[in-house]
Amino acid sequence: MIQKKESVLVLTGIVLMLCLLSAGCTGTQGSTEPAKKISIGYVTWDCAIASTNVMKQVFEEAGYDVTLIAVDAGPLFQALANGNVDFTTTGWLPHTHERYWEQYGDRIDYVRANIPGAARIGLVVPTYVTIDSIEEMNGVADKFGGRIVGIEPGAGVMARTEQAIADYGLDYDLVASSSAGMTAELSSAINDEKWIAVTGWSPHWKFGRYDLKFLEDPKGAYGGAEDIVTLTRSDLKTDDPEAYGILTRFEWTGEDIASVMTDIAGGMPEEEAAKAWIDANPETVKVWLGEE
Repeated sequence: MIQKKESVLVLTGIVLMLCLLSAGCTGTQGSTEPAKKISIGYVTWDCAIASTNVMKQVFEEAGYDVTLIAVDAGPLFQALANGNVDFTTTGWLPHTHERYWEQYGDRIDYVRANIPGAARIGLVVPTYVTIDSIEEMNGVADKFGGRIVGIEPGAGVMARTEQAIADYGLDYDLVASSSAGMTAELSSAINDEKWIAVTGWSPHWKFGRYDLKFLEDPKGAYGGAEDIVTLTRSDLKTDDPEAYGILTRFEWTGEDIASVMTDIAGGMPEEEAAKAWIDANPETVKVWLGEE
């Protein structure tokens, strides 16, 4: 009789355990609630890589499944306009991406400037170069080898440089490369103290590593100071108010993004560099997430 009671108790315990396990599974893996998803588009510039990886981890902290989409500038704006990408944090306006904004801007939501007034593009040279203005370049073309080292052909700074060559009547070839290729050639030239002119922009880690200067641009071919801005597909605000809210609060500084870029340029993996900045700035991240 005692044996029978013990068997009943053991059986009851097993049943209860199975019920608890079943309930636990139902509350997580068995949930029918869809996961929150977000996609971030970016051009593979150093600043965009830094900003995008930081925001990826911020959105993951908010419970999102994040997809990163790396494309050239033109396709990025087109993807935003067509609703194929949710947002980007690295539009450069009003100058660098002007032609893309003119083409697609009426179908894209301009959220806010996340680094206001701190961005600039132009021709960059080492400080040991003895000229200070684009107007002086033709007189020393042989010192530069008659070339300006550029980045990807579709980049806004490349279009602006083509305009500068026309405006100033420069007898130079604009050599297309990549962001990494440009900085590698810049580094090599500086090591040998050779003259070099590159398509440059700030904020960028190279200004912290090397002594560089922008050449003056009296004709305004490159425009003036500009904002780094957050842009979204037109209906993200209504589709996902939580995600849109994070983006309306996202603002940092040129020094912030430069610190992430510098860590990456120094060999730290992108994800680790982003996490290092997030760990060092928890209060800022809380503001972005709407927790303060």
